[in-house]
Amino acid sequence: MKKNKNVVGTNEWAVKTVNCCTGCSNNCRYCYARGIGLRFKRTTYEDWGNCHIRQKDVDKKYPKYNGRVMFPSSHDITPDNFQACLKVLGKLLEAGNEVLVVSKPYVESIRTICDDYAPYRKQIMFRFTIGACDNATLSFWEPGAPSYEERKAALKYAFNACFETSVSAEPMLNAGYIDDLVKDLEPFISHSLWLGKMNYLHNVRTDSFDVEVELEWIKANQTDEKIKAIYDRFKDNPLIRWKDSIKKVVGIQGADKPGTDN
Repeated sequence: MKKNKNVVGTNEWAVKTVNCCTGCSNNCRYCYARGIGLRFKRTTYEDWGNCHIRQKDVDKKYPKYNGRVMFPSSHDITPDNFQACLKVLGKLLEAGNEVLVVSKPYVESIRTICDDYAPYRKQIMFRFTIGACDNATLSFWEPGAPSYEERKAALKYAFNACFETSVSAEPMLNAGYIDDLVKDLEPFISHSLWLGKMNYLHNVRTDSFDVEVELEWIKANQTDEKIKAIYDRFKDNPLIRWKDSIKKVVGIQGADKPGTDN
């Protein structure tokens, strides 16, 4: 019999991804979705930072999927698309889905989601992307995204509102200080904290010396040797989970069915 391949990427977390926009105002330098959009000529590098709401995806009816749904995956929930995202999230929840809400979060947006969808609390898990705890690093790699303090405040709000909370530090933007990030966020995480390397380095446009320097810093801090050292420090921490990029380095067998390693 043919052996099932280990699932990777978003398939580790969900059986289905849902999006309602093209482009994202976070304008992350490492964005995999922009790379896909460029490859298939759905966008340009310059236009990606402009979020275009796909009204047909906002208005359509969503079914009950057979497993957890990740929303969104190729854009974020931002002030310029919040009402559209809120509507899609509501439809997914009303259909009975368990939804993994993934975002570099704004406090006001998370407060509204928590307040408006409190009756669906058991169907929602928040997973906030926080790849570093210093704003200089975050603002370089994710120039349109919220500050560290804003993201941490959103995490605290969701945690205190008794929603299931999780953090994704994929990519680790400052792996040399990952211990500080873990220590600072652990008290507000009820489910898991995921660590992962920066993938698709070829998607980063090296259009300045600063980008080249920062990219070399990323590469230097995610060598196999340094990843194994991070793994050794955190392997006994029950909150820490490992993305496929790290599993490959340290020899962990991944799940073979989508949505089962979440």
